[in-house]
Amino acid sequence: MGSTAHHRAEGVGRRDLIKRSAALGLVATPGMGLLSACASSGGDGQEKAEQGKKTAKNPLGVNDTAGLEFVLFDGGFGKEYAEDAVKIYEHDFPKAKVKFAATQKIQSTLQPRFNQGTPPDLIDNSGAEQMDMGVLVGKNQLTDLTALLDAPSYDDPKKKVRDTLRPGIVEMGQFDGDPVWILYYAYTVYGVWYSQKALDSLDAAYPETWDDMLALCAKAKKKGIAGWTYAGKYPYYIPFSLYPMIGKVGGREVLDAIDNLEPNAWKHPAVKACFEAYYELYKKGYILQGTPGLDHIQSQTAWAKGKALFLPNGSWVENESANVIPSDFGLAVSAPSGLDSSDKLPFGTIWASGGEPFIVPAKAKNAEGGMEQLRIMLSEASSKNFTAKVKSLTAFDGGTSGITLTPGLKSGVAALEKAGSNVVNPRLQDWYVQLQKEKIGVSGLGEMMAGRLTPAEAIKKIQAFADEAAKDSSIKHYKHQ
Repeated sequence: MGSTAHHRAEGVGRRDLIKRSAALGLVATPGMGLLSACASSGGDGQEKAEQGKKTAKNPLGVNDTAGLEFVLFDGGFGKEYAEDAVKIYEHDFPKAKVKFAATQKIQSTLQPRFNQGTPPDLIDNSGAEQMDMGVLVGKNQLTDLTALLDAPSYDDPKKKVRDTLRPGIVEMGQFDGDPVWILYYAYTVYGVWYSQKALDSLDAAYPETWDDMLALCAKAKKKGIAGWTYAGKYPYYIPFSLYPMIGKVGGREVLDAIDNLEPNAWKHPAVKACFEAYYELYKKGYILQGTPGLDHIQSQTAWAKGKALFLPNGSWVENESANVIPSDFGLAVSAPSGLDSSDKLPFGTIWASGGEPFIVPAKAKNAEGGMEQLRIMLSEASSKNFTAKVKSLTAFDGGTSGITLTPGLKSGVAALEKAGSNVVNPRLQDWYVQLQKEKIGVSGLGEMMAGRLTPAEAIKKIQAFADEAAKDSSIKHYKHQ
């Protein structure tokens, strides 16, 4: 269903996280209106462009005279990066006419065209009006992107496109097994955000174990600074650091069991230990007073003003809080602290995953052209262009050399380097939006962090919610393969 990310609908800053539950309900087809006038009658679809000749320079066999239609979500990343990539396509295929458009109304503009069988060739299916991915996949309305992933990369013919991508990108595009239906283009780093200047003033390093975390929070408290704050009104931000901590303490299989809605997954000792660790923050008074009543902007502002040291969040926070973060703040992100040396995975284990889902419709006139446009966007030059313009990483694993990175982005790159292969990607928030946000987030973690539930009570409640979702036949269920 798209990744949480994200920082899109109203600027790279304002994610549609809060709107996503509503967004994912937008499956009903709006009136056909004027759009159907452009479509051929009766859903017969459109004639496909004949395939061109496959060559070293044209590995996907794009028909060099066929038109290409590309519709982009017009959000916080803007449209310049895509327009620049379109220019490269036009340079490579000078006889092809490209029709490029950007809109915030992805679903109401494009769903009728899917129903008529006349969709564009490439779509950035993002924002508050995102079309439901599960429905598109279930109705066989998307092209399998395996041909793109197995094609030679734009920069190096010896490397396949799939070998140039960041960890988890290929898997995120899969639903139940092999075909890859979605290519997530942006890349979000989740973790614990802080000010290097604030830690320096306390003569402290980022704490790698929970004992060190509690000791640092105690030190900060003496100076009138809270240890933590978070989006109390939207406590599904807490998992951005809590889930990777659970994975670090108990291993990836614990997160997989949670995603798979396995019975008793939440009763694992690693979950219990991490819930108890976070509850200590509440019990010892290390959470900024009033945090349960704050929204994401208010908590970020309090943190940026130095009222609290740590904030669980995603890499969009740099852009979203740009107007309140002081220039000498030293914005940094770290992987979550672990418990101790018995943890299964090393310090540095972090959650990072894709955002901005690009799709090529099954009934696209020029599916090869749509995939080729993505191949261009996954080149080093296009990736660098995106990162330089919008302060976000892409799915391309690299593309940052020679760019002056902002402090948060630089720190995110360093955190990914430290993590190496220890990048986790819990899928709960993609697969089961309501369970993750309303039930686990608000009714479970939010209540525990406000001191209204003990860890044991929170676990019992959350396990019951997960069991209920597992038995609900109206929900499509997914599993790690």
